[in-house]
Amino acid sequence: MKKIALITFLVILLDQASKIYIKTHFSINESINVFGLDWWKITFVENPGMAYGIQFGGLLGKYLLVVLRVFLIGGMIFLFKKWLKEGASNFLIIPMSIIFAGAIGNLIDGMFYGMIFDSGSFYDPNYNTWIGYSGVSNLVPFGQGYSHFMKGCVVDMFHFPMFSFDLFGRHFEFFSYIFNVADAAITIGAIFILLFRKKAFPNGLEI
Repeated sequence: MKKIALITFLVILLDQASKIYIKTHFSINESINVFGLDWWKITFVENPGMAYGIQFGGLLGKYLLVVLRVFLIGGMIFLFKKWLKEGASNFLIIPMSIIFAGAIGNLIDGMFYGMIFDSGSFYDPNYNTWIGYSGVSNLVPFGQGYSHFMKGCVVDMFHFPMFSFDLFGRHFEFFSYIFNVADAAITIGAIFILLFRKKAFPNGLEI
């Protein structure tokens, strides 16, 4: 359990430190090239939905995602206890710990960022969409933010537009998704589980 706690703590620390820095130093949609490279950018965006900026309905969809994440995290805690009793290998415990930390990282944004920052994207029911803001956000005492519990948005910043092209009058970009440390952790953990699934689930070990 100490191993799970340590991995979770380190991933969440890196995730939240990077998000807080970006939100308090960048304006929304501000983008800079890293080391002068066109294909490696830090681009600050906020999204109310899932990983990699995928949205899921309006405000109701956002609430549903928060609840689903809470149940997912609770379910993973139960599974960790089960796997540890069964003597699960590090090929399962470590990547699942990384996924666990990523899920918590994005849950923190959605639940609390509206309560600890003085500005952020918010849902406008009149237009049925999320509205951005201008300027740089500042941290404020808990509960004195721009919004309320479960109304914050996830902070994304890593952008790797490897190349772009125009086709049939439309502009396409690869890789256009903008993501954060938590998203990357979930993806990396899932890839490791897939690559080492036979070692992760030996002797018929089941979820």
